[in-house]
Amino acid sequence: MWNVALPTIMAADLVGYSRLMAADEEGTISRLRDARTYVIDTAIMEGGGRIVKTMGDGLLVDFPSPVLAVRAALLMQRNLISRESPQREDRRLRFRIGIHLGDVVIDGDDILGDCVNITARLETIAPAGGICISRAIYDHVKGKIEAGMTWLGPHSVKNIPEPIDVWQVELDGTAPSPVRLSGQERASIAVLPFQNFSATPDQDFFVDGLVEDVITELSRFRWLFVIARNSTFTYKGTAKDVRKIARELGVRYVVEGSVRRSGDRLRITVQLIDALSGAHIWAERWDRPIADFFDVQDEITRRIIAGIEPELGAHERGLALAKSTDNLTAWELCHRGLAELLSFEAGSQATAEKFLRQALEHDPNFALPYA
Repeated sequence: MWNVALPTIMAADLVGYSRLMAADEEGTISRLRDARTYVIDTAIMEGGGRIVKTMGDGLLVDFPSPVLAVRAALLMQRNLISRESPQREDRRLRFRIGIHLGDVVIDGDDILGDCVNITARLETIAPAGGICISRAIYDHVKGKIEAGMTWLGPHSVKNIPEPIDVWQVELDGTAPSPVRLSGQERASIAVLPFQNFSATPDQDFFVDGLVEDVITELSRFRWLFVIARNSTFTYKGTAKDVRKIARELGVRYVVEGSVRRSGDRLRITVQLIDALSGAHIWAERWDRPIADFFDVQDEITRRIIAGIEPELGAHERGLALAKSTDNLTAWELCHRGLAELLSFEAGSQATAEKFLRQALEHDPNFALPYA
């Protein structure tokens, strides 16, 4: 009988196995056996891993967590690099490693499923002596391992409908793989939290609400991959370089900006950045009365889309610019409520409900407060 589980899977494969065997069969077998005993199996055991099966010159391993799997892979690769350094370049034992997290089907001692296929594909993307991981792994391990991670872009996997985002774990002495950004893949974008330059700090809800609405409107475009609010807002108040943030989030484009609200006037500045080159695609400033808020919001979205992809069908454009409400008071009250919910303080839920109910009084057809 088959069972389903959600383990972290590692695939490891020896680079140039046939060439090494042809050059020195006995020596390669002996060195590989020693590497398994003193480096590979030891690293797997320290990470709590289980070798599911060996495939000639390769291994399939499951681990209880992404962090343990990546730490084990780093230990294995670093020790192998050190151990093999006395050998000639063309005689060194070097492994490629891929790591992914997902559902697998357990069939006796074997594991099957899309997760295994994706892991095997990640292993082939990795350079000799390197490690490649999926977004699922990256989201779990960022900030928890002693190594940098470089985004390599989306890659297609046989029988998997959507491309997978790939990161390379940085290792000394391992060449980076090229970032892959073909015209066939979806453009990717992150809208970072805007800075609040208003006279009073309690306007954070207003600034954050503008960013949330822009994220929502951009997400309506099926060809555009938009990073969720929960991921981008972790950078609120930080002073990181935009290109580094883009690498960490795995996106090509970044939007950043600021808002100043004074009385019934707004000043909004926004810029769209190509994170690969660091070039500003466009920048704009709006000085408008607060009554024009929704018009400015629409214009920001239009400018972002125009900067990424000039050729947009009228239907897609119409979907993206569909407004949730035209009532600014209802919009403000709704986002005050959301800000309360996200504060996670005592009594915040009751306060949030009050604001959301007031929003519905101003616009009974506004769906977000109901949700």
